[in-house]
Amino acid sequence: MKIDLEELRQLIEMLEHSSLTELEVKTEEGRIRLSKAASLAQVSPVVAAQPSAQPTPSAETTDVEEQDTFVTSPFVGTFYLAPSPDSEPFVRMGDSIVPGQVLCIVEAMKLMNEIESDIAGKIVEVLVENGKPVEFGDRLFRVETA
Repeated sequence: MKIDLEELRQLIEMLEHSSLTELEVKTEEGRIRLSKAASLAQVSPVVAAQPSAQPTPSAETTDVEEQDTFVTSPFVGTFYLAPSPDSEPFVRMGDSIVPGQVLCIVEAMKLMNEIESDIAGKIVEVLVENGKPVEFGDRLFRVETA
């Protein structure tokens, strides 16, 4: 599912100006779930970890890679590993993660959106460089799940 900033803006506005507290869009390629806090009435995007696409079997594919899951970007924006330039990153390669743990921030339309994990596992690889733009569905982290 490809989504551009205008589509994302429309979804956010739709949620903000309605009595809904959540809005979820699902396709075969992924999902976007927006929710707003009842007390703050602020949109808070949440991303689900997307299972990796099954690669065509090859000599390079290992059992470990088949168990990996990828955390993907829920929308177009700028990827940040830390809350500010002088702060420690939320996670590093080799860190264990749990559901609900903040992994990074994707800035979209001047909104800093914390991306949380839906899975438990270990960060095997950070796939995007800090401060680089990401598209909807881009893989951000490779996570080894048990």
